[in-house]
Amino acid sequence: MDNSDLAQKSRASAAQAETINILYFARLREAFGVASERMVLPRTISTVGALRAHLRARGRAWAAELAGDRPVRVAVNLVIADVETPLHAGDEVAFLPPVTGG
Repeated sequence: MDNSDLAQKSRASAAQAETINILYFARLREAFGVASERMVLPRTISTVGALRAHLRARGRAWAAELAGDRPVRVAVNLVIADVETPLHAGDEVAFLPPVTGG
């Protein structure tokens, strides 16, 4: 392996380390047409609230479903989070609407 291969592998590892995994459940999965995505975590996004605002800026279904008045729970690494919960590279962030059963 030459130096260019090592540099490319290092860049790929760094990019992977800066990503988060986002999961969407129930009505959100249906509205967005996607169950999950991997996203490079921009430096401007450091909290759950900032991520929700970033996703809302995609418009249409994203803006409607993630609006502040819509009931959506968020979990980071399987722990229920609030808008101030910090995000870090490698986190798993799940967006789920409240579910009732009968």
